[in-house]
Order: sequence, then structure tokens, then C-alpha cells
Amino acid sequence: MTIGEHILDLRDFIAASPSSFHAAHESGRRLALAGFTQLAEVEAWPTHGKFFVIRDGAIIAWVVPETATATTGFNILGAHTDSPSFKLKPKPTTGRFGWLQAGVEVYGGPLLNSWLDRELQLAGRLVDVDGTETLVATGPLLRFPQLAIHLDRSANDGLKLDRQGHMNPIWGQGNPANEDLLGLLAGKAGVQAENIGGYDIMVADTAPGQVFGADNEFFASGRMDNLTSVHAGVVALIAAASDGANHKEGAQGPKIPVLAAFDHEEIGSGSRSGACGPILEDILVRVSDSLGASASDRRRAFANSLCISADAGHAVHPNYSERHDPANHPVLNGGPLLKINANQRYATDAVGAAVWAKLCAAAGAPYQEFVSNNDVPCGSTIGPLTATRLGIRTLDVGTPLLSMHSARELCGVADPHHLARIAETFFSAVV
Repeated sequence: MTIGEHILDLRDFIAASPSSFHAAHESGRRLALAGFTQLAEVEAWPTHGKFFVIRDGAIIAWVVPETATATTGFNILGAHTDSPSFKLKPKPTTGRFGWLQAGVEVYGGPLLNSWLDRELQLAGRLVDVDGTETLVATGPLLRFPQLAIHLDRSANDGLKLDRQGHMNPIWGQGNPANEDLLGLLAGKAGVQAENIGGYDIMVADTAPGQVFGADNEFFASGRMDNLTSVHAGVVALIAAASDGANHKEGAQGPKIPVLAAFDHEEIGSGSRSGACGPILEDILVRVSDSLGASASDRRRAFANSLCISADAGHAVHPNYSERHDPANHPVLNGGPLLKINANQRYATDAVGAAVWAKLCAAAGAPYQEFVSNNDVPCGSTIGPLTATRLGIRTLDVGTPLLSMHSARELCGVADPHHLARIAETFFSAVV
């Protein structure tokens, strides 16, 4: 893909992925079209080929070349499918004064003000009492209406939003006692409301992604943290597998390329489908078992493996430059970030940094370094979690953004394409 084609494909991928469950499904759909086979975790698995597993809102995909052995290492690109938002509560139909409202719980750390006065949707999964899962996305349905400045003259002096009192979106008019938001969702999904046993439903923006700027150099969309990385990984794995590139051998022999897109990163990754959970280890163990690996062989394979944790990072903000490190100022369209933190909030070390530099050179793609201002502690991501859980060397990278955790984030059009090219080089095991 060209840079322009990639950003439009990313736009379409994000539009098809308003929840983590939709992102896993859309990734699987694209992989299946490229010849990957979806496997069920309860069944026995074949050894060599192109496969993926979906567990809730996470997806793991991999390619086992014919040259793989019991000690073949893994080249893993990690990402996450969730974004800061709001999640539908039990008994979600609320309201007063003739308004119908939705009871929602804050998910992760969204910039609350960025969600005001937008046309929003509900998206996620409904689960019947028999266990059948159905994806649903309503399209424009809700809105968090901001209080008019005439009624809050101090709004521009410092808007303060109460999570419980102010973040209750409206979705209609009427008496809550006579309405049923869950029934509306069931109707959209084509299932019977009385059969719904559970649901995981998120709020998502409905505005499509948009390329803009004097030279069309910017791209704005929701959920770029972290669908830019998930999309890059899917595109790269399909490309690496399509022409036999995964059969190339680097200095340490063949590798098994793996895309690991976890859920729940924004709330700590502590789930069966999160990076703190067993999903990646489950897959790697089963793959190595199918190759006849002993426990010792598997440890040798892990020692010969590398994980690139790809998540969003911060570009320098022109209006708040004092919040950034004085010497390191990443910019949009300057290439993906190599994220570094002395306290291991990012897992990058000197060895990983050298590998990253080599990968970028081989891909012909630029990169930039990111480090935080000492007075502004950075967040973290799945990198340190994966390194700690599996003992696999891990480094943290990501696409530079402005407005991270906003309902609508901003990146440069070239950076997601650069990340995909680097990921394809990584999956192809050419370094």
C-alpha cells in the first residue's frame, strides 16, 4: 500500500471497529480473506500454516513456516484493541424530566470534555443465555450535551465534569419506566431481548476518520490509541505471509511471526484476554507443543524471541511544549516512536533499541525517540507486562499522536504506514 492507501484503509478499519470485539472480528475477517484459518481453543490444532484465535475482544494470529522446529523463536508484535470510553451499566435505562438517558461507567482514562456534543453510538456484544454472542453497533444514538455558557459563565475558566452527575448521555425522550435501552440494542442486533443473559457494550464516536491539513498531512479519528497498531499488525502479517516472506531466515534462523492484539490495556490488562492474562502464553505454548518442544526447548525458543509492544505515543504539542522533554521533541510524520523510560514504564533497553534501529533501516522507515519530562510521569503499556510474564525481550514503540485519549485523536498520515512497513520487516525475519 501507498501512504494514502494505508491511511484510508486505516479509516475503514476504525469505522468497522467501534469496540474491542468488533476490532477482533474485523481483524479476523481480513485474515481469513488472506487465507488464515480461525482455530477454536477447545480443539486440537494443526502444526504448520496461517492461523488466528479470537478470545473475547482479543485476537492472536501467527504463521508457522515449514522450516520451524521445536526451538524456533517468535517475533511478536503486541497491541491492544480497547480505547478509553464509557461502558453500559446494568439497568441502563435511566432519565428524568422527559429525557431518556443511558447509565454508563467510565472506562479507562478518557478526556471527558472531548466526548461532549458528539453523536455517539453503542457498540459491543450481546450474549444469549445459551452462550451465543452477537455483535451490535447502533450508529448515531447518544450525546453528552454540554451545559450552555449562559448557565455556566465560568465554563471557559476551567470546566469540571462530575463523572456520575454529568456523564449521562441522552438517547431519546419519554418515561424511562416505559422504555428499554437493552431492548433497542436487541432489536438492532436481531435477537430477543428476553434471551439476553449479559452484555459488554461501549460508547463510541460515529464521526468518520478524516484526512486534512494544508498538504493532507494529518488524520483525525477516534480509537487510534491503539487501532493504528492493530491495523498495522494485520496489514503487515498478511503481507509477510502472502509471498512466503515468513520463510526468510535471519541471522538466528527462521522465526514464527505473531500478532497479539490484547483487550483491556486501558484498565490495567488484568483479564483473560489482557496482557496480564495467559492468552499469549497459551498460544505460544500450544504452538511449540505442536512442534514437539520440551519445556527446555520452549525456554530456548523464548530466549530467541522478541516482542515489539506497539502502542500510541505523544508528539510534541505546540501549545504545551513545557510538558515535554526539553531535548526530545517527536513530530507527526517523523516516524514511529521508540519509547524509553528509566523506570521501565516502557520495556525498551539498549539491546532492543539497537534491534529497532536495524529494523527501521531495513524497512527504509524513519523513527524518533520519546522520553518523558521528569516532572510529567509517563503512562505504561503492555510491554513491561509481556516482558515480565514471559521473559521475552521486549521494546516499546508507537505512532505519535496529539490529543491521546480524546474521543478524536490526531496523527500524521505517514506514521501508521511507516509502522506497518517496519512490522512487515519484523515479521519477515530479515534481521
